[in-house]
Amino acid sequence: MVKKYCRLINYLNVHTEAVQAALAKYKERKMPMPSKRRSVLVHSSVETYTPPDTSSASEDEGSLRRQGRITSTPFQSHSNVEPWLNRVIQGSSTSSSASSTSSHPGGKPAAASNTFPCHSYISTDNHSAPPDVTTGLVEHLHHERPQLASVRGVPRGFNSSILETADGVPVNSRVSSKIQQLLNTLKRPKRPPLKEFFVDDFEELLEVQQPDPNQPKPEGNQMSVLKGEPLGVVTNWPPSLLAALQRWGTTQPKSPCLTALDTTGKAIYTLTYGKLWSRSLKLAYTLLNKLTTRNEPLLKPGDRVALVFPNSDPVMFMVAFYGCLLAELIPVPIEVPLTRKDAGSQQIGFLLGSCGVTLALTTDACQKGLPKAQTGEVVTFKGWPRLIWFVIDGKHLAKPAKDWHPQVRDASAEIAYIEYKTSKEGSTVGITISHASMLAHCHALTQACGYSEAETLTNVLDFKRDAGLWHGVLTSVMNRMHVISIPYALMKVNPLSWIQKVCSYKARVAVVKSRDMHWSLLAQRDQRDVSLSSLRMLIVADGANPWSISSCDAFLNVFQSRGLRPEVICPCASSSEALTVAIRRPPELGGPPPGKAVLSMNCLSFGVIRVDTEEKLSILTVQDVGQIMPGANVCVVKVDGTPYLCKADEVGEICVNSGATGMAYFGLLGITKNVFEAIPVTATGVPVSDQPFTRTGLLGFVGPDYLVFVVGKLDGLMTVSGRRHNADDVVATALAVEPMKFVYRGRIAVFSVTVLHDDRIVLVAEQRPDASEEDSFQWMSRVLQAIDSIHQVGVYCLALVPANTLPKAPLGGIHVSETKQRFLEGALHPCNVLMCPHTCVTNLPKPRQKQPDVGPASMIVGNLVAGKRIAQASGRDVTQLEDNDQARKVIQFLYLADVLQWRAQTTPDHPLFLLLNSKGTVTSTASCIQLHKRAERVAVALMEKGRLNVGDHVALVYPPGVDLIATFYGCLYAGCIPITVRPPHPQNLATTLPTVKMIVEVSKSACILTTQVIMKLLKSKEAAAAVDIKTWPTILDTDDMPKKKLANIFRPASPDMLAYLDFSVSTTGILAGVKMSHAATSALCRSIKLQCELYPSRQIAICLDPYCGLGFALWCLCSVYSGHQSILVPPLELESNVSLWLSAVSQYKVRVTFCSYSVMEMCTKGLGTQTDMLRVINLSCVRTCMVVAEERPRITLTQSFSKLFKDLGLSARAVSTTFGCRVNVAICLQGTAGPDPTTVYVDMRALRHDRVRLVERGSPHSLPLMESGKILPGVKVIIAHTETKGPLGDSHLGEIWVSSPHNATGYYTVYGEEALHADHFTARLSFGDTQTIWARTGYLGFLRRTELTDASGERHDALYVVGSLDETLELRGMRYHPIDIETSVIRAHKSIAECAVFTWTNLLVVVVELEGSEQEALDLVALVTNVVLEEHYLIVGVVVIVDPGVIPINSRGEKQRMHLRDGFLADQLDPIYVAYNM
Repeated sequence: MVKKYCRLINYLNVHTEAVQAALAKYKERKMPMPSKRRSVLVHSSVETYTPPDTSSASEDEGSLRRQGRITSTPFQSHSNVEPWLNRVIQGSSTSSSASSTSSHPGGKPAAASNTFPCHSYISTDNHSAPPDVTTGLVEHLHHERPQLASVRGVPRGFNSSILETADGVPVNSRVSSKIQQLLNTLKRPKRPPLKEFFVDDFEELLEVQQPDPNQPKPEGNQMSVLKGEPLGVVTNWPPSLLAALQRWGTTQPKSPCLTALDTTGKAIYTLTYGKLWSRSLKLAYTLLNKLTTRNEPLLKPGDRVALVFPNSDPVMFMVAFYGCLLAELIPVPIEVPLTRKDAGSQQIGFLLGSCGVTLALTTDACQKGLPKAQTGEVVTFKGWPRLIWFVIDGKHLAKPAKDWHPQVRDASAEIAYIEYKTSKEGSTVGITISHASMLAHCHALTQACGYSEAETLTNVLDFKRDAGLWHGVLTSVMNRMHVISIPYALMKVNPLSWIQKVCSYKARVAVVKSRDMHWSLLAQRDQRDVSLSSLRMLIVADGANPWSISSCDAFLNVFQSRGLRPEVICPCASSSEALTVAIRRPPELGGPPPGKAVLSMNCLSFGVIRVDTEEKLSILTVQDVGQIMPGANVCVVKVDGTPYLCKADEVGEICVNSGATGMAYFGLLGITKNVFEAIPVTATGVPVSDQPFTRTGLLGFVGPDYLVFVVGKLDGLMTVSGRRHNADDVVATALAVEPMKFVYRGRIAVFSVTVLHDDRIVLVAEQRPDASEEDSFQWMSRVLQAIDSIHQVGVYCLALVPANTLPKAPLGGIHVSETKQRFLEGALHPCNVLMCPHTCVTNLPKPRQKQPDVGPASMIVGNLVAGKRIAQASGRDVTQLEDNDQARKVIQFLYLADVLQWRAQTTPDHPLFLLLNSKGTVTSTASCIQLHKRAERVAVALMEKGRLNVGDHVALVYPPGVDLIATFYGCLYAGCIPITVRPPHPQNLATTLPTVKMIVEVSKSACILTTQVIMKLLKSKEAAAAVDIKTWPTILDTDDMPKKKLANIFRPASPDMLAYLDFSVSTTGILAGVKMSHAATSALCRSIKLQCELYPSRQIAICLDPYCGLGFALWCLCSVYSGHQSILVPPLELESNVSLWLSAVSQYKVRVTFCSYSVMEMCTKGLGTQTDMLRVINLSCVRTCMVVAEERPRITLTQSFSKLFKDLGLSARAVSTTFGCRVNVAICLQGTAGPDPTTVYVDMRALRHDRVRLVERGSPHSLPLMESGKILPGVKVIIAHTETKGPLGDSHLGEIWVSSPHNATGYYTVYGEEALHADHFTARLSFGDTQTIWARTGYLGFLRRTELTDASGERHDALYVVGSLDETLELRGMRYHPIDIETSVIRAHKSIAECAVFTWTNLLVVVVELEGSEQEALDLVALVTNVVLEEHYLIVGVVVIVDPGVIPINSRGEKQRMHLRDGFLADQLDPIYVAYNM
């Protein structure tokens, strides 16, 4: 039948040789090893370093098939199998130049080196940039936004060991060489070639794995149902198991039933049949008659009772089991719970709850060992029902009354007992076995194994379930056999104990697992005098495992000389649902000779059986598990869907129909029908029998001589890209790679997790404490290569954990589902991780190909055809808005200096500024006249002491305060150009001082005004270590200036003259200064005054940094212009008093207040738990609280702020955001009138394609966007196409362009670069309105007309900012906004405090801050990789885990991703762990 497919050959150690051969084919290739901080290496607890309880070895014990060492060089490449690593993300194209990514097309790319001579880099030939590994796309001509106005500082002290790449980023050799290695490994092609097809780039379709036309297909005939030998008729066979017990207990009371051993191997007690009978009777009587609750009996027949007995006490278990049966109660044997957090314990509790268990039977010793509550009672374990614990030791049992006799009924279909089983997902189910099935199973086993009365059997298995229960507790009583029970604890101490007992008791049968044979091989040298000649059957209960064949062969090899006959070894196959499925019979019981099959692993993965002839690498050697059980019918059906019969050469699920299988899953009707009532059908759909079959969960086929072969279990099945792999086979391959050297044998778990709609293989192993980092990494890399060669499948994640930390199954072994659960929750705490997403993930959508540019004509026609109005909006008209004389008066003044003088004359004592310290006390104030006089003194000092001329530039280096404001106006009075500069941080001079120095130099400041303290700091020894202090310009301190009156105040010749310079470092790390004219300054103040309705009678509170942008304008300019009083709260003061700002708002009853995101975050995090203490604060006065920002509004933060302070009276409508940028510091600002800000939901996938698709809230991939406030009076906004520069329609994504009287007039730069100025400040549309001059903001966004009306009665146009073009990452031809990826990553694990992403040579680098213990660091690697794949279809190249606070944030609370990137490449982050994903 299948002879042509299965050659029976004897092939030993074939797998180890295969693995050796596979690895020998890999050529030397270096992979980047993860880097780890030392402290992480020693994080595991001390117990970790005790060798794991060798129970370790486990169910999944590997065998000696894997003894051979693999000693070939690591990291080799396989010539025969296609290379195993894949190219980096296809088609990504991110330049990583100083200007970050492609944006602002039009200008010509600028070399970063000519920006600033003193920082120019020297490029060396031998360190050129890492290669661009983008495959499949033609090199883009990058339209870069030229960065001539920008300078990026290089901290001094970088020595020559720092190299730089072509784009001017200093790179430490260690990091760059690792990234180089990573790129080299990624250059190899991915195994399955992606199919070429075209997709409308609006939809990102995941690749669907197309079936390979050349894959093997089954060719045999359809199999038929296999019938087992009939069950023999036995004279005086008892009508039930209890009848047999009664018979032996009364007629043969002295006959030994069970011998229990202690941990030294001594027999401590022998239970006779008489004792078993009498004690079971006592227990049955006590349970039914002596346990009451409220005078009602606690139990009635049919109730379920938990049996909680340790593996060392088979005697008490047996009494409890038969006592329950006699009382017509249903025993549910479970494991002893040791702690409240045992692996899988919660699921066991769920089973007990669903079975309605209220009573647990146990022994005195066991009850004493259970964890107790303070009351002294046993604790209620997590997920368990409340239980009454009853101890069944003799003294607690009552003697039955004379007239009480149990009913010993014939076997019926009633439930006899429930056996638990844990599924692949970790859920626990109870399988019900009826009295009739139990009897039939005993009968079938007796016949198949040839059991006879009074035989001796040695049982090494767990007697509570499975083969240990069937042979050692049930069938043994049926046949009055004597069982020697070997406890697990004894096996750990003396692995030879079972062989010694077989020898001393002359046992005829032994029931063992492969693991027990394996252990005894390791210990056998100590024993010369044992003999196994008495054995007629050595039943190998897990004979269906892939490694049992080599355990059997190796065991026979050694023990044949000690009397073991080859035919004695009898592997069997069983399942919890179908009980024993097949068992090999010795020849005297009529069994055929044993069979072996050497099968092609590749064909098996397609479910086809082929004997392997050529390819010696990927083969699986399997042994038969004998013939099917007497009285059973067996067939093999397809695994998925309808149970069609398989062909003769096809692997399927084995199904059994017999009287000796389980009945159902207790309480679960749906899956019961599926499993216990399957009706196999032929190819034409005809049922093969009117009797239901039970699915066994075993995968296999029927070979020659009707022998059953098992090649895997459904529970261990992993379907990757349509091919099936068996977890046990993968474990076997991993063990063959120098198994005992680095990891504990048998402490390996393999499972699959679903990521991006496919199974991904994860391998977790316990690492030996003596294995070095380097060794473990080598071993991991070679395991990957071995699995790749032999199974032709990639491993997604390989993790090593410290010894003894994986969750254990009850008797050794690994609790796989619990391990998987911990992996997915980030609670595994590995000490080494290797992720290989590039190899495994082959179903990403195709990279997007850019369309050819569209011409203007088709664009405008398209606009008209689409019927969309062009996306253009403007704020109110300024000219019609002035409402009173005072305001009109202010407008007459073209210059702020004039306004200040006018106010000093007309309202001299009107207070303009109040500055608060951290205690909330006013530390300084300034009225109109005071400010005017201080400004005069500064002007005098500038001219006399500083000898400055009109037009000279002056740097103002002050902490936030009134001095800063006074010196600003002093400069205007003297005709100098002020530049406000944040002072250096005294504790952090090395990083903050170079920025000060750079602004002073770039702005060509002729003088620095500052305080005495800062002046000393600038000239200090510490400062000299960071910058060259000899080159500072004149430094003047303004602490005590002479009281001199200024002869005449400077008046500019024209409003277009320069008023001040505004310098700021952008989030991409670029220093850009913009020029603000007097006209623009006045226009800005006027616009803000109108939008916020600011008058001299108003007070506003400002908690912002006063150095650039809108923060500077609100702090220094607006009060003087509008006359309102500003309460100044320096953000730094919040560090010592978080509630300062809100207290000030409440105390002064402020209606309008401004803050930054970092302030809002400090309040949310710092006051989140203390809202009760803040009852004194009342925020009901606040009409509008505006967050000053140059980014997409952070909805989550603003919402949580609103929610948190709602109880303090903050109106839900109050919080809004503003929007400004370098070309115009205030474009939008909510103000006091007008409709509330609106929120829309857009499809994040469409956004990657530069499209806006509005969706409903909560729909998949939806992203909420909040309007950035109202457009300011006098401001016009239009949305333009980033490349064609044509206008776009409503709700289309493009670049925001702005036209307004307060636009900046240009960049202030060392060289007057005209092209850049023209591109950014004087842009014109390519068609439509080509006359208007616009400034380009560099931000993507869209306009959308809403249903709301604004103050003028028009329909309101809302502006939504999506993000900065400079920040975007272009990967796989799509545009990603870092914040979207970061938001996903932060959600991935509770310990991720912050995250930032950037690209480096087309690799996506994710930096996460870990807020937790360092041992959680490696848990994050897989979670981060998973979430970015699932939500963004991107493969993460490098995951960097750092301490909290490492990601640099600027004063506006924005992440400085480019600084972070430079720090990473220069190896300055001191990361906890860096993982390079393969």
